[in-house]
Amino acid sequence: MVDHAIKSALRHAAAAIQFLTRFPLPVTVPFERRTAAGSVVYFPLCGALIGVTGVGAAYLLLLALPPLPAAALTLAIWTALSGGLHLDGWMDTADGVLSHRPRERMLEIMKDSRVGAMGVIAGVLLLLLKFAALVSILESGLRPAEAAALICIPVWSRWWMAAAIFGWKYARGEEGLGSPYRDVRAGHAGRSAAVGAVITLIVLAVGELSGADSLPVAAEGVAAPFAGLLSIALWPAAAAAFGWPLAGWLNRRLGGLTGDTYGALNEWVEAGLLLLAVALVAG
Repeated sequence: MVDHAIKSALRHAAAAIQFLTRFPLPVTVPFERRTAAGSVVYFPLCGALIGVTGVGAAYLLLLALPPLPAAALTLAIWTALSGGLHLDGWMDTADGVLSHRPRERMLEIMKDSRVGAMGVIAGVLLLLLKFAALVSILESGLRPAEAAALICIPVWSRWWMAAAIFGWKYARGEEGLGSPYRDVRAGHAGRSAAVGAVITLIVLAVGELSGADSLPVAAEGVAAPFAGLLSIALWPAAAAAFGWPLAGWLNRRLGGLTGDTYGALNEWVEAGLLLLAVALVAG
């Protein structure tokens, strides 16, 4: 029983990493509906891998480069680690919903592999916003609190994808990259939040063991246990605050969400959390 549960967890984690990142794995997991549903539990783990790698790259780049080029290269690495999957969804979503066409036509536009004018504009503006936020964070030398924030941000933006998959119906029926996730239930989204909370707790614990303050400025002056809880609660609450309005709007426009909109939500929440990190720990 325990052995089966461990194997199942490893299979679902591998499926998540295989789909959401470009980290090489020694196995290939068949991506069917049951595996896809279980994989959303480990979306935050994919974010943690991207965050830790991005922070490590930023530290190394700051040893040789000023903050501006270091931020540009960090953003390039951050984007490449997901294969541009979510950025592609962001641009496709912009092309569709900003075309102001009927629902069916918007969904057709989003399926087109070509990127239109609105997608390019949305992509450029998003990358400029992320770049500006990263410059603000790296200009301080990437202190522990900022490093912790950069790890937690992709964790919770990917958790919001799991929450959105459960929270809103899928708009394409049997079609599209998002269709395998139609079996996602509340328990999957809840366990995904638990994985995110454990990762955040580990990040805070590593900061405490190193003797550095890894808590956001908002938690200063609060007793340590409550400050830790505040920090763990801050990220999912902020992710939901940024993500819920966009998810609801997309749902009204499209009659549900799609694989592209899941990626768009990740990008939107990630950008919002970067701005929050600038305000809390780099301001």
